[in-house]
Amino acid sequence: MPKARVTKNETAPVSSNPSANRTPVKINSAGTPMWYKVIMFAFMIVGLAWLIVNYLVGPQIPFMADLGAWNYGIGFGLMIIGLLMTMGWR
Repeated sequence: MPKARVTKNETAPVSSNPSANRTPVKINSAGTPMWYKVIMFAFMIVGLAWLIVNYLVGPQIPFMADLGAWNYGIGFGLMIIGLLMTMGWR
């Protein structure tokens, strides 16, 4: 079977549409701002600290004793907020 001729075109085809030759531009290439990271980690650490304090001395602190089982909701809620913030971290 004969081979097809391959012709080399020295000039590249020019598109009539100027937007076709645009290169993509990264938005927010600098990453996440420092304040976002600080708040994110603060939520996680404060939530963990809340649970530890509740476990160790919760009954001795009047307002924590009044909250009862809600202390777990507060502690885990703070940690979950920090965890959800990690989805926005770049």
